[in-house]
Amino acid sequence: MHDKSAGRPAGRPSDWRQQFAEEARSERADLALMCLLVGAEADPFVDEAVLDAAQIELDRLAGMLPFGLVGPRAWAAALAELLGGRCGFGGSPADYQRLESSLLHEVLRRRRGLPILLSVVWIEVARRAGAPVYGVALPGHFVVGFGDPHEQVLADPFAGGRVLTGPDAELLVAGATGAPLDPSMLMPADPVDVVVRILNNIRAWAAVRPERSDVALWAVELSLLLPSHPARLRYERAQLLVERGEFATGAAEMDAYAEVVAAVDPATAEAVRRKARVARAMLN
Repeated sequence: MHDKSAGRPAGRPSDWRQQFAEEARSERADLALMCLLVGAEADPFVDEAVLDAAQIELDRLAGMLPFGLVGPRAWAAALAELLGGRCGFGGSPADYQRLESSLLHEVLRRRRGLPILLSVVWIEVARRAGAPVYGVALPGHFVVGFGDPHEQVLADPFAGGRVLTGPDAELLVAGATGAPLDPSMLMPADPVDVVVRILNNIRAWAAVRPERSDVALWAVELSLLLPSHPARLRYERAQLLVERGEFATGAAEMDAYAEVVAAVDPATAEAVRRKARVARAMLN
């Protein structure tokens, strides 16, 4: 990624957050576009040309798939051969340490990423080619499904497209949660839910890197633009503002959050108000 200290280049669109919010609320939200707009928040040198190039690359990859594929297993095999094989898309434990692994334009460039971003590549390439494809949000490990959800074929893009058997999926879930696989976990994931999970991953990445509170802040702010979100995100944003020295704004956000929760949890509301007073005291 580029050096953030260089600043944003001139001509960068000022309404991308509005575009992100509008897309998230549209009847048929564009998963690739939302993911690319997340990347635009992270990388100050992303512009319209970068977004267009990423969409063109997805189109190009879709055009490399063979014609006449029939059945979910054939689609899964063709995507594995193309993306996991010829193109080398995949992941490793080291990819979890890189913010780029959660940014679609970087995953397309590096051909490395987290399971969910690699799955986005698979979904968008396969969808453009006419495949019956969707994301499957298994706990702890996002994968791709082909065909009817009741007779689906699951593939793991992080492992280069390995087809998962029933026991494979059960092991993934058990490893992440210690609980058995529930059939509801195999249902198609809504595009907005996919973006929620991506933003959660980014917030988790930033949470263990206090020096990257800038990343945590924009990830929270994008999450707040989605159609539904936990009220506590407002408090998280307020805390980040205080951590970044914006004491007055952060305190005001804390007071606003306290008003929201006061009716159902007066003790929490009062604790938040105390933190707001502490934040304001730091101005003196």
